[in-house]
Amino acid sequence: MGSLQSRELAKNIRALSLEIIYNARASHIGSVFSCADIIAVLYESVMNYDPYQPDWASRDRFILSKGHACVGVYSCLSLKGFFSKEELNTYGLLNSPFMSHISHKVPGVEFSSGSLGHGLSYSVGIALTLKRKKSSSKVYVILGDGELNEGSNWEAIMFISHYKLSNLTIIIDNNKLQGLGLTDDVIRMGQLELKFKSFGLYVKSVDGHSHDEIFRALSETADKNLPSVIIANTTKGKGVDFMEDSLEWHYKNPNKDQFINAMNQIMQ
Repeated sequence: MGSLQSRELAKNIRALSLEIIYNARASHIGSVFSCADIIAVLYESVMNYDPYQPDWASRDRFILSKGHACVGVYSCLSLKGFFSKEELNTYGLLNSPFMSHISHKVPGVEFSSGSLGHGLSYSVGIALTLKRKKSSSKVYVILGDGELNEGSNWEAIMFISHYKLSNLTIIIDNNKLQGLGLTDDVIRMGQLELKFKSFGLYVKSVDGHSHDEIFRALSETADKNLPSVIIANTTKGKGVDFMEDSLEWHYKNPNKDQFINAMNQIMQ
């Protein structure tokens, strides 16, 4: 089941991400809070990795395709011991490896993303290679729901199905908002479950903020001999009342009062 440790990690991911984004006068805090619980369950309860050997051959691979939510992953990696908070404090500064879209120059990051629609295709290549090497390592990739507007994802899904990449799990951060508005208003995706099932994938819908549901779904995918998709129904800005379901927090940086208010809500 989702653990107390994963819930504590999610809280700390949100708090550290808020601090880093506030200090850097950066953006995308709503996108970070949307997927913080998913990241926490993966790194606390599911994935095999070694922070002291980021390139360990037997590690599971995690790809954040929605690369603008990078501060959530950077924060998680720092909290799990891949690098220090002092290093992370350079986020957004000139010559820092901690770029505003996720960068493979950071220990523990597999792939630089942010040009939406690329992360899944990269994950497919990694999963196929691992399968041909008969490796037991798994590949997990988080996609934004708005990112599914990109046709490259559907090409990748056809490939996943054809080559039966059962070592790959796709997680959709289904917060129903993208950079220009509601996903249904920009390009309506229709019934995602039916779409994915039509490709022959195992599909499970969950509350993307319930650690128990996320963990159970990830455990189920490990038992299936099929590529898997978890549709995680989430809330943009989750955890801070004035940020939740608000498009402006895709871009906005909190002022001092908003920062204090948000931090108090996260840490209560």
